[in-house]
Amino acid sequence: MPDTSAILAHLTATQEEAQGLEHGIKADEWERLVTRLGRKPNLVELGIYSVMWSEHCSYKSSRRHLSKFPTKNARVIQGPGENAGVIDIGDGQAAIFKMESHNHPSYIEPYQGAATGVGGILRDVFTMGARPIALVNALRFGDPSHPKTRSLVAGVVAGIGGYGNCVGVPTVAGETQFDAGYNGNILVNAMAVGLADQDKIFYARGATPGNPIFYVGSKTGRDGIHGATMASAEFSEGDEEKRPTVQVGDPFTEKLLIEACLELMATDAIQAIQDMGAAGLTSSSVEMAASGGANGEGIGVIMDLDKVPQREEGMTAYEIMLSESQERMLIVLYPDKIDMAKAIFDKYDLSAEVIGETTDTGHLVLTQFGEVVCDIPVAPLAEDAPNYDRPWNEPPKRVALDPAAFDVPTDLAGTLLKLMGTPDMASKRWVWEQYDRHVMGDTIDSSQSGGDAAIVRIHKTNKALAICSDCNPHYVSADPYEGGKQAVAEAYRNLSAVGATPIAITDNLNFGNPEKPNTMGYIVKAIEGMAEACRELDFPVVSGNVSLYNETDGTAIPPTPVVGGVGLLEDISKSATLKGAKPGDLLVMVGGIGTHLGATQYARSVLGLKGEALGTPPPVDLAVEKRNASFIRDIIGAGLATAVHDISDGGLACSVAEVALASNCGAVVNISPELQGFPASHLHAALFGEDQARYIFTVAGDAENALAQFAEARPDVPMLMLGSITDASEGLTFAVDVRKDQTFSVGLDALRSANEDWLPGYMNTVD
Repeated sequence: MPDTSAILAHLTATQEEAQGLEHGIKADEWERLVTRLGRKPNLVELGIYSVMWSEHCSYKSSRRHLSKFPTKNARVIQGPGENAGVIDIGDGQAAIFKMESHNHPSYIEPYQGAATGVGGILRDVFTMGARPIALVNALRFGDPSHPKTRSLVAGVVAGIGGYGNCVGVPTVAGETQFDAGYNGNILVNAMAVGLADQDKIFYARGATPGNPIFYVGSKTGRDGIHGATMASAEFSEGDEEKRPTVQVGDPFTEKLLIEACLELMATDAIQAIQDMGAAGLTSSSVEMAASGGANGEGIGVIMDLDKVPQREEGMTAYEIMLSESQERMLIVLYPDKIDMAKAIFDKYDLSAEVIGETTDTGHLVLTQFGEVVCDIPVAPLAEDAPNYDRPWNEPPKRVALDPAAFDVPTDLAGTLLKLMGTPDMASKRWVWEQYDRHVMGDTIDSSQSGGDAAIVRIHKTNKALAICSDCNPHYVSADPYEGGKQAVAEAYRNLSAVGATPIAITDNLNFGNPEKPNTMGYIVKAIEGMAEACRELDFPVVSGNVSLYNETDGTAIPPTPVVGGVGLLEDISKSATLKGAKPGDLLVMVGGIGTHLGATQYARSVLGLKGEALGTPPPVDLAVEKRNASFIRDIIGAGLATAVHDISDGGLACSVAEVALASNCGAVVNISPELQGFPASHLHAALFGEDQARYIFTVAGDAENALAQFAEARPDVPMLMLGSITDASEGLTFAVDVRKDQTFSVGLDALRSANEDWLPGYMNTVD
């Protein structure tokens, strides 16, 4: 038998400032804590404060800046503040979605870190009553030559596939990039999208006093303790010793939990519900209490921790409250529904116990072994948590690159092949073939295979959701304001490129240490750039996550504000992908000839530029973005486009190559300076420049007159006839000097090999 008196003495011992510092509570925060509490905390209370006041849970460095985001439009049902965002997709249905990070855990233990990232984001979505229908992942790894990169890639991809495939939700979209800036701190951002009826959406808010608190799902263990605190701290080499703080996931239990929760949600038993994510039972109980009451004024909670289902012996209140064991939920039930709820979870062989009740005290009260081990007010844990106005420095300005200052390559065919085979642009087939993209039977197209956005049918309808994930950290590093704008604009373009109306975004803001004014400057300006784009494009933020302190030994990651976009296709037959081009089609570009080489794939991989020498990123004109995207959606809606692709990494030449590979066709492209009106010294910018708000699309040869009528009706949209689609055997031919009859050509087989061989070759290499 455990010595309960000794355990209780340990748990209730008064803590001092030194112990607070060990828990991540700094001196000024310690003073704030003691003032709010009116005394010094005991060990259990200190543990609870440490996780609820962590950066991961409280957003104490970013809250005041996140308020700059627009969060509403005509289709937003629920914006930030709940488990996930909710948008109206018509016919009484809603799409529910969110993105979150699992960066530190995935570096320490890549398989379980990535797997539990998937499990956690799924819970955020089905907690609100939605059946998950799609998963997305945004991955950033270190330099391929770094000794840890290959094993991290293998572990993360296996973890995502292992969890998503087993739980039975398709992974349909994502991105994978490599850069030395992530050598010591990879990024694993996971997004989930679900469907619900608008009259059956559930919230964490709204619990009232006097109702039972119901714990359901897996039993609580010691895995994941201090996970939220770890996610709010910098790394150092050797931090693999923190492995015990990484949670362990069970996708089969998650599948049972999804079904059990959705079955209970079909009844009228639930008053409020919250998943146990970061900070576990602590965050779920505190967040429900903080947003409870008839008017959201907050309520209290009392819980008997001896009643919490536990899978390990001798767990203390401190461990139970801070555990981040997976596949668990907390529900406030109506009192007469306990037996019915227990019967449902018993059927699925899941733990289900009443562990406490809601109160009107405004306090979080915890008991163990019959004694009170915690009694603290809820408000200071939630809305009254620290909210810093961190000092920040204006990011340095770079000089724009002049294309004429760099010689046009003599081997343009080799340059195109090189770009298509770079780690960032190379096919990620090795990755996405490990994911089940078609389980559930509604995936129409996956962006994993190179498309602009995934298309997922809304079951048993002719509608679909379009889903994408985007960020170019090189742009954000060069100019966080323009880079932030571009991340949002890129998502807007990708949704438009499949014919969908963009509705809203979720985001995952990955940055370094906000206590460093230079880093905080990038955070502030990136948010402001994103916010401007969201306002101008009517593309609000409805959910998201902030992941800071992504540093190792003082070196921060590249600033990486990832945007997950969701749009609606009212008629799935009026959509487009990369795969529809056919020989005889005309090749058309919307937007001007490329002029900008700064911060581009070409500048990095061909010119070999680094740091400040990369210059400024392409500027983003949001009015042009909106206008050109509308034109593309109209072209698709009219059934004219056979294939569509936005022009992004690698510029025009690489975008044409991607359409050719996806459609298994060749193309003839006229990019001659004499005909298109640009200096011959800018030919490399015309081919590989990454100017924004641009698309290529193909139309059937006999549709030229109809296309001309579209163009006449929209003189404000620049449209250029580039050439035509040919048979695959003819490959790609670019006419670059009409007067001299100068061309360069690339065979489709060589292009495919360059694009698809790098990643499997890299992953199959034995060191």
